[in-house]
Amino acid sequence: MPAYERVGETDEWYTPAYIFEALGVRFDLDVACPPEGPRHVPASAFYSEGSLEKEWFGFVWMNPPFGHQSTKRLWLQKFFNHGNGIALLPDRTSAPWWQEFAPMADKVLFVAPKIKFERPDGSVGKSPGTGTTLFACGDVAADAVCKSGLGVVL
Repeated sequence: MPAYERVGETDEWYTPAYIFEALGVRFDLDVACPPEGPRHVPASAFYSEGSLEKEWFGFVWMNPPFGHQSTKRLWLQKFFNHGNGIALLPDRTSAPWWQEFAPMADKVLFVAPKIKFERPDGSVGKSPGTGTTLFACGDVAADAVCKSGLGVVL
């Protein structure tokens, strides 16, 4: 089981700057900002706590906790109900939650090579066991992932 899914292990991993540079967009809201504050996310506003209970606005970035599938489902339901943004999730194409939500995306980007995420102290983690997908919802998001050059887009 990956470290970020083990009970008691941290799920605070930051998306590296090159992902945002490749996407070339600015977000209105980062809906899952770590309590320590944003790192690299080009957004105008940030939710660190209670995001699932708050109203989301504008074009959102979502790199939610990668914990249990029930947690991912809650975040993805909110994301797709909002309908405007980019969500970063583990590439678990056979998982029930992935099968449920991937068809809702306007575009799905399979990022290659695997993203080495950053820890809160700035150090870079090892290559994860699985890859990463970006779910694009809305025209701006779909255009950004298609132009990013970060991998295969379907």
